[in-house]
Amino acid sequence: MNKKLNTVFFLLGATIFNVLITIIVFLAVFLLYINFLMPLLPDNSRAWAFPVIFIFAIVAAFFIYRLTINTIVKKVDIDKYFDPIFVFRKKRS
Repeated sequence: MNKKLNTVFFLLGATIFNVLITIIVFLAVFLLYINFLMPLLPDNSRAWAFPVIFIFAIVAAFFIYRLTINTIVKKVDIDKYFDPIFVFRKKRS
């Protein structure tokens, strides 16, 4: 495989990984909320739980994704296997 194809597969895999991590974190926090916190809260505050948990899942997944990608970047020579996504060329004078 060439570098461009490696880059495309890496981006697709990283995107799928990020979405899966978001779903897993959301479900885990939502189940914890349903089992432990929901019975203690009044009915009118329960409507805010879903958006708050969703935003928390996105933020938590971002940090997990960033830590994972940084670990991969430290272990793998990126220039050897992947093509740059954006190439900045000098303007002609």
